[in-house]
This record gives sequence, C-alpha cells and structure tokens, in this order.
Amino acid sequence: MMAEIALFISAFLAATILPFSSEAAFYLAITNEMPILNAMLSASSGNILAIILNYYLGYFLYEKTKTKLFTSQLGKKSFLLGHKYGYWVLLLSWLPLIGDALTLVAGLVRLKFVWFVLIAGSLRILRYYILTLMI
Repeated sequence: MMAEIALFISAFLAATILPFSSEAAFYLAITNEMPILNAMLSASSGNILAIILNYYLGYFLYEKTKTKLFTSQLGKKSFLLGHKYGYWVLLLSWLPLIGDALTLVAGLVRLKFVWFVLIAGSLRILRYYILTLMI
C-alpha cells in the first residue's frame, strides 16, 4: 500500500509545475512487481487530481488578470484563440513539460471543466496504459 501512495504522490507532483517524471516512478513500480491495475489507478488518479488543481489555478489566475488581459488587443485575441482551439490543444496535454502548462491555460481561458477532465484525464490514463504495453 505504501508503494501505491508513493506512486500517487509522484504522479501528482509530476503533473504540477515541478520538473519530475511520473513515468520513471511508474516504470519502477511495475518492474518491482506492483500489480499493473494498482499502478494504473495510483498514477492516473494522482495525475488527474493534479491537472484539476492546475485547471483551477488557471481559473483563479484569470480572475486576477482579467482586467489586464482584456485591455490589450493581444490579450483579447489570445483569450479568444485559446477558447476556440483550446480543446484541440488539450490533445497535447499528455506531453512532458508543455502538457502541464496547457492544463493551467485551460483554466485560464475557461474551457468547460467536464470536457477538460474527459480529454486531458483520459489522455493521462492512456499514457500510462501505453507505458504498460512497452514494459
């Protein structure tokens, strides 16, 4: 049970702005004979909870910056483009480095939360599933 908690925490931290690899922790857990289902549940739930945190950080960041955002032409255009293409850009949210920032931007541009979780969350699960096929 401690290994599952450690994997959950590492996956959570890796999906924040911290430079950390949940894939390495996931690989280590599987190769140390953690059942694949336990590893998938621990890593996926930690990762998904962290991207939800990122989304809400972006959501509240919008509240703090909206007056500055909409006073410039570039800010207005960026917001509208982010809202128009944001769901498509979320298809890249599983990638290391940029993916976590994209989850914060999703909250900033106010993408619908349900769609955000369905797209970004399912891609996080899929990433771990693909890793199990490679091990």
